[in-house]
Amino acid sequence: MKKRITGALLVLICCGFVSKDTYRHVRNESFGRGEVLEYRVHYGFINAAEAVIEVHKDLFKINNRPCYRVNVAGKTIGGFDLVLRIRDTWRSYIDTAAIIPHRFQVNIQEGKYRKDETVFFNHEANTIRSEEVNSETKEFELRRNVQDLISGYYYLRTVDFNQLRPNDIVAVDAFFDDEYYDFKVRYRGKGEVNTKWGKLRCILLNPVMPANQLFKGENSIRVWLSDDQNKMPVKVEAELFVGAVELDLKKYRNVRHEPQFYK
Repeated sequence: MKKRITGALLVLICCGFVSKDTYRHVRNESFGRGEVLEYRVHYGFINAAEAVIEVHKDLFKINNRPCYRVNVAGKTIGGFDLVLRIRDTWRSYIDTAAIIPHRFQVNIQEGKYRKDETVFFNHEANTIRSEEVNSETKEFELRRNVQDLISGYYYLRTVDFNQLRPNDIVAVDAFFDDEYYDFKVRYRGKGEVNTKWGKLRCILLNPVMPANQLFKGENSIRVWLSDDQNKMPVKVEAELFVGAVELDLKKYRNVRHEPQFYK
């Protein structure tokens, strides 16, 4: 009898652990700690801004889960800095196994506009708490495997695009600015991009844009990811109602796999 009770307790304990750990596991061979990607943003032939995306070299524990800490920083330069000074920083703590966010922070300084916000994702309690400076705290119900702006981009880097056909859609449930978005990305196929190091085989994606007053139609943004294990963003083009903006990879460090450039 004692052995049966002990066995039953072990089963209950094990089942308890299994039921509590509801996190998915996403296979990731594309990025890791210490990766740094630097970009040049230009408006026609004019250099307008610089952007840096950096995965911290250490892991951080949030909600008792190991997380990547990813910083995205952007700033205007040159003449654009005189017209509209931008100093924006976004930060996301991304679960290393599930590739979902546990915390998202944004600090925006664009001209006179300011925004300082932290969003907490509690995947155990299924809640989101948004805390913005000089605003009241807000709470929302959390959808399973929801993404923030940064973690969603890193999740896309784990997708096996070889299993997709041109015009297939990858859907991502995203939360930003206190709202949910059914974010969709259309896979367009493969091609090549000229870079400062040579040509590189790439995957072409189209984030499907809803009607808005900034971008020209739902196919106005094109993103090229390297067609290798890194899947790092190499180039972005965006068609605006007031012109076109391009973002090009300028430097890269500590990527997991050496890119295969060719002449």
